[in-house]
Amino acid sequence: MKTTDYGPGFLGLAPDTEAGQQLYAEHLADRGYVTNISRLWAHAPALYRQVLDAGNEAARLAGLDTRDRAVVITAMAMSLGDSYCALVWGDRLAEKAGEQVARDVLRGDVDRLPERDRLLADWARRVTADPNATVAENVAPLRRLGLSDAQILALTTFAALRRAFASVNDALGLPPDDNLVASVHPVVREQLHHRLSHER
Repeated sequence: MKTTDYGPGFLGLAPDTEAGQQLYAEHLADRGYVTNISRLWAHAPALYRQVLDAGNEAARLAGLDTRDRAVVITAMAMSLGDSYCALVWGDRLAEKAGEQVARDVLRGDVDRLPERDRLLADWARRVTADPNATVAENVAPLRRLGLSDAQILALTTFAALRRAFASVNDALGLPPDDNLVASVHPVVREQLHHRLSHER
């Protein structure tokens, strides 16, 4: 993926609007730099907020904490092949759960994961890779985990919305920020480099 002379990915520079400037300012305050995501989504800041707000509401209804969200998004991103979300959320997962859990989710090695992490990661990969292939038996472990049917619906919605968000970024050629790549936990950078080198 390549950054154009005008904006990140395949789109030009977004028009200078108050809503776009607010998005830049929020990302600058949060990350310390204006992210490529904010530059891309400055074309439609309200849409950006609606997509993420819907995902956040789904996560809340599903009862997902920050670690749970990191597991789901990291597993989704690696299944989809999305480097940006894998970097951001793999780093958060390493911070919340430790580097071994982050490494296992990034690699898809789920056998050693705690049961909740394993089942959430497995479901996220199913939703991402081939949702039509799921059967009733795939839902049963989520019930054994203690999730209600409403929470399973919300969890699935969260994974699907995050997949949609990543798919938009990928389809428009959005590259991860250099600052992001440089700042993530070494285990995350190592696993992404390992995967990308094997895909070439």
